[in-house]
Amino acid sequence: MSESVLPDSDSNTFADDSIVSAYRAPWWLRSGHVQSIWPSLFRQVRMEEPAVESIPTPDNDELWLDWYRQGADRVAVISHGLEGHSRRPYVLGLARALMSDGWDVLAWNYRSCGGVMNHQPRFYHSGATDDLDVVVDHGLAQGYRAMALAGFSMGGNLTLQYLGEQGEAVDSRIAGAVTFSVPCDLAGGADVLARPSRRLYMSRFINDLRAKMAEKARLFPDLISMDGFDGIRRFHEFDERYTAPLHGFEGARDYWYRASSLFRLKYIRVPALMVNAADDPFLSQDCFPDSRDLLGPWTTLEMPRHGGHVGFVQRHGDGWYWSDERAVDFLARLGA
Repeated sequence: MSESVLPDSDSNTFADDSIVSAYRAPWWLRSGHVQSIWPSLFRQVRMEEPAVESIPTPDNDELWLDWYRQGADRVAVISHGLEGHSRRPYVLGLARALMSDGWDVLAWNYRSCGGVMNHQPRFYHSGATDDLDVVVDHGLAQGYRAMALAGFSMGGNLTLQYLGEQGEAVDSRIAGAVTFSVPCDLAGGADVLARPSRRLYMSRFINDLRAKMAEKARLFPDLISMDGFDGIRRFHEFDERYTAPLHGFEGARDYWYRASSLFRLKYIRVPALMVNAADDPFLSQDCFPDSRDLLGPWTTLEMPRHGGHVGFVQRHGDGWYWSDERAVDFLARLGA
């Protein structure tokens, strides 16, 4: 992604710094690819073991949650990325930072993630806001005064999609949301990741999904088949064959359109921050909306020149990444 995608934009009531970002990448990490890969190789975050909980869904499935409680009266819900889980370093890093600022944290796993296969034929997808709604309701039922939502990559899209669907009906205890590396334009993102230069990322996703779908095919042989899976190289084929039919979409294009938060941002009615680096190798240009008609009055887009995909690495004695600091700062300004 070239720096030419950086737009000019007005700030809104909750933009706090407008679109100009304070993040400055170390000189050796001013590459979107290096920033995207570095944390998965070198970042380690130590946390106390969470309290693990399983909660039911309305369709007789279950979701697995990690709770980090310290007796706070507010809670942050963290949603992970595609084929991630609740104990990825980026989730733990943000959980640690939020706890230091007085939040309890609930990090959840999507269906089939976190090492536990779910019970239904469906698994998860970028627009599965029904599951996030179950988690939010469960969190609020614990008696918290306030809640914040946070998400990385697919989890960022899911978070913003959820808030856009809630619109004016959003629970008054939800104070706001902070998201990073959000593929809010799923169709464009699929096209970007289909490029030869993104083969490393795409191969990893497909290999991870292959193992998951093989297990699904074993459990539901009448619904799911692995025949011809070796010919799948892109999300175009995977979503057309598996994601769309298993989750009620007409096809990949229908799924990408209906699950892209880009078209819901303007309906959000709590302060929401979307941080997308200009050099993110996963995102299309439409993931950087510069129109208030698209963003709406409550959503702020921040575009650091560097940061890659779920990167935002910095040299810091306590191991915090810039995204951890930015999330804490944004949520602190909401007065939750």
